[in-house]
Amino acid sequence: MTTDPVNTGPVNTGPATADPVTADPVVRYERLGPVATITMNRPRYRNAQNSRMTYALDDAFGAAAADDGVRVVVLAGEGDHFSAGHDIGTPERDAHLPFARRAGLWWDHTAAAGAEGRFARESEVYLGMCRRWRELPKPAIARVQGACVAGGLMLAWVCDLIVASEDAFFADPVVRMGIPGVEYFAHPWVMPPRVAKEFLYTGDRMSARRAYEIGMVNRLVPRGELTEHTAALAERVARMPRMGLALAKRAVNQAEDLQGLHAGLDSAFALHHLAHAHNAETAADPLGGMDVRAMKDA
Repeated sequence: MTTDPVNTGPVNTGPATADPVTADPVVRYERLGPVATITMNRPRYRNAQNSRMTYALDDAFGAAAADDGVRVVVLAGEGDHFSAGHDIGTPERDAHLPFARRAGLWWDHTAAAGAEGRFARESEVYLGMCRRWRELPKPAIARVQGACVAGGLMLAWVCDLIVASEDAFFADPVVRMGIPGVEYFAHPWVMPPRVAKEFLYTGDRMSARRAYEIGMVNRLVPRGELTEHTAALAERVARMPRMGLALAKRAVNQAEDLQGLHAGLDSAFALHHLAHAHNAETAADPLGGMDVRAMKDA
């Protein structure tokens, strides 16, 4: 098995994938032997996901899918945290900008007002992208440290396996906004329903230990061993036949869909947007007047 680095760096070095302030790629992509590592690279914002990052992630997943040398993908976050979720307040928030559609055929959200524009955008960059990445026909492993919050959960959940450091924590606090949960609403499939309700009702952090105990996390390791342990697991999985891995992944995904995951995501997504519309009519804005500081202080 080769361990020579291949395709190191961003998949696309154009301005669309670079941080406009630091000029660093918002997502890094590298291949070491059969393992491609995709790293979210906005550490000063705890890897909050703006549209620029979302489309850069899609570039990276696409590169991994097209590379015959890649057997397994690792999704990681640079710095102290995996991801604090969607970007709702950094200087590079770009929800108002147009991007070419890839995950669906909804029209450009920037030309549509109100619920229409929000639904069109989130159908693409949140629910649509997550479904697209879940169907990558190669195993994906999330390497999680620190915060995995709201939109960060969606990225971890579309991966097949999750390896977490002992200091990691998970939370979906958006009920504080009057919203029933994040757009990729996989909660009742990744954890028992009563645990999912407590998780949502309280907005409290779930420790990595608790996530491991309920089966949401596959491996729990010390922070200093996270990268090495995840790499070893990825390399072990990569020794299996590519077709066998692809079919095994498809079989389990299909079983989840038969248990209602696909329809459940659609139903919860509609409720998510009902909540946004209700907020827009009764509160300060579609987020219920909540911003990053308010979410932290709640």
